[in-house]
Amino acid sequence: MRAPAQGVDPGLARLADAILIPPFAGHSAPGWVLAALGGGLGGLTIYGPNVADPVQLAELTAELSSAAAEPLIAIDEEGGDVTRIAHLVGSRYPGNAALGVVDDVALTEAVYRALGADLAALGINVNLAPSVDVNTAADNPVIGTRSFGSDTALVARHAAAAVTGLQAAGVAACAKHFPGHGSTRVDTHHSVATVDAPLALLARRDLPPFAAAIAAGVRAVMPGHLRVPELTGDLPASLSAAAMTGLLRGELGFTGVIISDALEMRAVSGPLGMPEAAVRAVAAGTDLLCLGRDQGRRSYLAVRDGLVVAAASGRMPPARLEEAAARVGELRAWAAAARTAAAARIVNTANSAGPAPAQNLSGANGADVGLTAARRAVSVTGVLDRPLDRPVVVEVVPPPNIAVGPVPWGLEAWLPAGSLVRLGTGMAAADLRRRVDAALAAASGRPVIVVVRDAHRHRAARGVVTRILAARPDAVVLEMGLPAWRPPGGAYVATYGAAHTSGQAAAEVLGLA
Repeated sequence: MRAPAQGVDPGLARLADAILIPPFAGHSAPGWVLAALGGGLGGLTIYGPNVADPVQLAELTAELSSAAAEPLIAIDEEGGDVTRIAHLVGSRYPGNAALGVVDDVALTEAVYRALGADLAALGINVNLAPSVDVNTAADNPVIGTRSFGSDTALVARHAAAAVTGLQAAGVAACAKHFPGHGSTRVDTHHSVATVDAPLALLARRDLPPFAAAIAAGVRAVMPGHLRVPELTGDLPASLSAAAMTGLLRGELGFTGVIISDALEMRAVSGPLGMPEAAVRAVAAGTDLLCLGRDQGRRSYLAVRDGLVVAAASGRMPPARLEEAAARVGELRAWAAAARTAAAARIVNTANSAGPAPAQNLSGANGADVGLTAARRAVSVTGVLDRPLDRPVVVEVVPPPNIAVGPVPWGLEAWLPAGSLVRLGTGMAAADLRRRVDAALAAASGRPVIVVVRDAHRHRAARGVVTRILAARPDAVVLEMGLPAWRPPGGAYVATYGAAHTSGQAAAEVLGLA
């Protein structure tokens, strides 16, 4: 770890380090990471590129934990479409949209408890989840299936269940994206989003899930890079004292840790740069700073040094660093105690005669609860003729989503070789038509399944579906995103997400598995 510049108070540098959870590259911990942990760094954030398999990840987190006393080891593991521990194969837990459509809070709690148990076994003690946004904009480019739904009361009850499940497993939950990202049509990875709503509407529509999470004891809340003019003026909530200190802490009474969304997101780093965004976030009330996947030692040092200079110069009161570091210390202590308590519960459960709650729900063991949930979420409209023997499957792949990342999805795992045609929505229209016509020709005498993901957001995907159904009215449409658009007639299957288990549940319904 690089020492702070000459003349800089080392106490300020240690306080700044204490409120940072930077990422790093690779499957093993670099020397600078271990040195920083030993010097007081608050912890690290794990992303997909750090994960090769469960054994490697457990070894990595053990190495990190050996460098300091209970560092925070955080991950962005929502289940469903957003997975880091299963980014190479897809999550075995369906996402929030699937859980919301089932609307069984006991099932949601069981799924999040099982997910939390997986994370705890891998040495992770903070999950930057759940998303408790109320997704009222169907064409929202970044929330979608990450939300439990568009109904405030439904989202609130499942937010509480998710928090309870995760934290029962000894993993701190983090409700996001305060004060609510669900009504936006802009991805804050690219620019600041505006929640164009008066405070009265915000209070009725977006805030109740956060209040429910707080009532459930959530240990952390993540503000979004969201501008709410009546509340934050021209600032995003992530840099607004009115949003974080006034609303979140004052009116909602939250006393836990406020964790920033990734500081390199263009909504804040574009106009300010990461170090300045970090300073303003902490000054406004943030306690713990998160950097995104592709950042590293240089970004970490720049942010740390920016905080030190701001505190030393008086731009930010050193007491704000002290307050933030104290809250992070409390979270670290909670994580240590929760890990011990969760381990004791596992031992007690193993020694008892009855199964754990997740076992009751799954009918077998905790690992099955995700598939149980995915199966219950699948809906079928129209007449579905089975079996679909030797089908031709056309999958329409939408543009990549930064929050989701490159995670396998679809039906390929349950198909015989040579039966899948994969098309991208970014293809030239003429090429797309030719590929569709070629697939239809190859499907003569065979069933056709067309798989889409959020077709309502992608005109090219709707065009492929329409063209296929014009030629083959008997084709089955499988939607693995939000079923906000449905073509007329025919059989239509919706999974409310693209987790691996959602694909398996769809394959079973289609007679492929």
